[in-house]
Amino acid sequence: MSNITTLNCLSNGSFALVTEVVAEGLTRRRLLDLGLVPGTKVEVIRRSPVGDPIAFNIRGTVIALRREVAGKVLVSPWE
Repeated sequence: MSNITTLNCLSNGSFALVTEVVAEGLTRRRLLDLGLVPGTKVEVIRRSPVGDPIAFNIRGTVIALRREVAGKVLVSPWE
C-alpha cells in the first residue's frame, strides 16, 4: 500500500482505513480504545477554523482529536 498517510492529512469528507497506530503508551491505549484499530473505516467530518481539533466519524461515533494525536494514526484511502 503505497498511499499510506496520516489521519491528520485527510481532507473534510474523505474516508480512510486505519492501517496502524504508531503512538505509544497511554496515547496508544486511548486511540485503540476509541476504536482506531487496523481495518476500521474513518470519515473526516470537520476541522475547526484553525485546524485543531479535527472531528472524525469512527464506528458511528463522532470523536475529536488534536492534529498531533491524529498524526500518529496511519491510514490508507478508502475507495
